[in-house]
Amino acid sequence: MPLLLLDLDNTLVDRDAAFRSAMAEFLAGHGLPAEDLAWIMAVDDDGYAARPAVASALSHRYGTQVPPDAVRDVLDRGAADRVTLAAPVRTALVEAAGAGWTPVVVTNGRTAQQTRKIRRTGLDALVDGWAISEAVGHAKPSPEIFRAAAAGRPLRQAWMVGDAARTDIAGARALGLRSVWLARGRTWQEREYAPTHIAGDVVAALEHVIGQER
Repeated sequence: MPLLLLDLDNTLVDRDAAFRSAMAEFLAGHGLPAEDLAWIMAVDDDGYAARPAVASALSHRYGTQVPPDAVRDVLDRGAADRVTLAAPVRTALVEAAGAGWTPVVVTNGRTAQQTRKIRRTGLDALVDGWAISEAVGHAKPSPEIFRAAAAGRPLRQAWMVGDAARTDIAGARALGLRSVWLARGRTWQEREYAPTHIAGDVVAALEHVIGQER
């Protein structure tokens, strides 16, 4: 059964929506301006900003108005406690497995946080396993994390599905894997490499992969 490697944040789950909800509650709970949400989302940079940098920015902006442990807690658990798995995504994963694919999550991030998202959403019952960068010791686009996800299984027929050009698509390309990039309303900008296919969302991406000859 060929591998179907899947990014987690903003691919299988809408991490940005969960983070936005957590930060809106954070601002309201501490009596902070609601309009600061746009600034926080910019600092977070779609989840790509380093956590210490985001924590430092929040602490610097709000000073004594917010206890340090409140900042740590919202960054550690805010999004992880709010992510959900959309019903169409769940159905698409079941269909992919039924069509003979082996879904595996490949994600950058901290082990506790990413595992929490996987278990909270029920993805642990829908995928064959997961590789998290902190646990593996290598982050996408490093080939080692993809090999860890494969767990000894062949990668030659695998597809990688993700929303990040530099980590998901470049990482797949380095290993000669086919890939689907989730546009999420964006246009492809890279000139040195390109995904095999571009889809608007993960359901469309999975439908495309299932329909391919192996």
